[in-house]
Amino acid sequence: MRHLDLNRTITFIAFMGVFAMAARVVVDTDLYWHLAAGRYILQTGIPPADPFSATMTGKPWVDIYWLAQIGLYSIYNWLGLNGLMLLVAIIVVTAMIFVWKQLSGGVWLRAGVLILTAVATSEVWTARPHLLTFLFVAILGYVLYLYKWQKIDRLWIIPLLFVVWVNMHGGYIAGFMLIGAMITGEAIQSALRNSDWRIWISHPEIETPRAELSWIQWRKLAIFTFISAVVLLLNPYTIGAIELPFKTVGISSLQNFIAEWASPNFHDILQQPMIWLLLLTLCFTGWSGRHLDITDALTLSLFAYISFLAQRNIGLFAIVCAPILTRHASALIEKSRWGQRRMSRGFPIVNAILLITISIVVALKVFLVMQPSLRTNAESKVLPIDAADWIEQHQPIGAMFNSYNWGGYLMWRLGSAYPVFVDGRTDLYDDAFLNEYRSIVWAASNADSLLDQYHVNFIVVEKDSVLPVYLAGSTHWQLAYRDQQAVIFVRIR
Repeated sequence: MRHLDLNRTITFIAFMGVFAMAARVVVDTDLYWHLAAGRYILQTGIPPADPFSATMTGKPWVDIYWLAQIGLYSIYNWLGLNGLMLLVAIIVVTAMIFVWKQLSGGVWLRAGVLILTAVATSEVWTARPHLLTFLFVAILGYVLYLYKWQKIDRLWIIPLLFVVWVNMHGGYIAGFMLIGAMITGEAIQSALRNSDWRIWISHPEIETPRAELSWIQWRKLAIFTFISAVVLLLNPYTIGAIELPFKTVGISSLQNFIAEWASPNFHDILQQPMIWLLLLTLCFTGWSGRHLDITDALTLSLFAYISFLAQRNIGLFAIVCAPILTRHASALIEKSRWGQRRMSRGFPIVNAILLITISIVVALKVFLVMQPSLRTNAESKVLPIDAADWIEQHQPIGAMFNSYNWGGYLMWRLGSAYPVFVDGRTDLYDDAFLNEYRSIVWAASNADSLLDQYHVNFIVVEKDSVLPVYLAGSTHWQLAYRDQQAVIFVRIR
C-alpha cells in the first residue's frame, strides 16, 4: 500500500472515469449491417458482390471491414450487446493509454487533458469499425512519439499495424496523414536547420527541448512508410481496398445527407470540446515560449482541417492534439511558481479508500447500463423494432422501400426475406442512386415513378418524415401500421 501515492491514485481515477464514460448502451443504426455482414461471412465467406439489397444485388462490394465485422458478430453472438458495450469501453481505454504515454507534464495536467480528450472524442465511441481507426491512430501516434521525442525505434510495428488496419476500416488514410505530417515537418526542419530562415520558426534566445530527426532517421521512416503502403495490398480486394476511401470521400451525398460527414455544429455542446482543445493549444503555444515544432504545427493544422470538414474526424484531432497541448502547457507550468512545487504523496490509506469508492461507483454504473430494460428503452427510441415485428408477422409481399437510417437494422432483422432498398454502405450506392432515394423521401415530383421503377410494394419510414404526409394523401398507398417511431404503407392493388 505504501506505493499507492497520489500520482497513481489520480491516474487510476482518470482512467476509471474514461471507462465509465465509455461503458454505455450500444445503440447505433449502422452497427447492424456490420453484424449482418459478419454473420454472412462466417456462414458463407467474404462476399464479392452485394448480397443484402434489392437495388444493388450482384454489384461488386468492397467490404473492407470484413475482419472487424467477424469480430463484432462473434462477440455479439457470445455476449450480446453488453459484450459489445464492454468491447467499446476496452478499446477506448486502450487508446487513451497510448495517448497518456505521449502526454507531458505532471499528473494533474495529464489527467485533466486526458479527460478533456475523452469528452471531445466521446461521440465516436460506438461499436463500429471506425472505432478501430481511433485506436490505431493512438498506437501509431505513440510509435512516432517514441521515434521522434524519445529516440526509441519501434518502426517495425507500423507495417504490421497497416496490414490489420486495411482489413478493418478505410481510416488507415489518417495513419498516412499522421506519418506524412512528420515526414514533411522533419524535412522542413532539416532544411532550415542551418538557415537564416530559422529565426522565423524559433526563438534562439529561449532554450527549449527540441527533437528533430536526423537524415538517417528520416530516411528510415520514409522506407517504413513505403513498406506500409505496399502491404496495404494484403487484403481480399487488393487495389480495391486502397481505392475505397478516396471513392467514399468523393461522394457528395455524404456531406449533404449524413450528419457525421457534415461540418461540426458548434452550437451542439458535445462538439465544442474540440474548440476548447484547439484554443488551449494555441494559447499555451503562445504563452509557453517553447519552440513550436514544425511537425506538431503540421499535424495540428491537418487534423483540425479534416475535422472542420467532417465531424467524424474530431476524435482523431483530439488524440493528436492532446500531446501537443501538454508539451506547451507543461513548459509554461515549469516556468511558473507552480512548477517549483513538489507534489504531496498523499496518504496511502486515504488513496486506497478513494480508489475503492471510485471502483464501486464505476461498477455500479456499468451494472445499471447492462440492464435489459435500459437497453430496450434506448433501442426503441431509434430503431423500428415493432415495425420489424409487424413485417415478420404479416409478411407483406413485394419489394420494400426503407429509411436509410434503418436499412442496417432491417437487414439484420429481416435477412434475405426482405432485401433492403438502401442502408449505410454509402460507397456501394453512389451519388446517383442516393439522389434518387432523396427524391423519394422528400416526395419530389418523380417519387411515384421511382417507386414504380424499383417495384416497391411497401414502405417503412419514420412517422415524422415528409414521405408519410404525401403517401397519406395518395390513392395508391394505404397506411398499414403506425407506432411511435415508424409507419408502414402498402401499395393498393
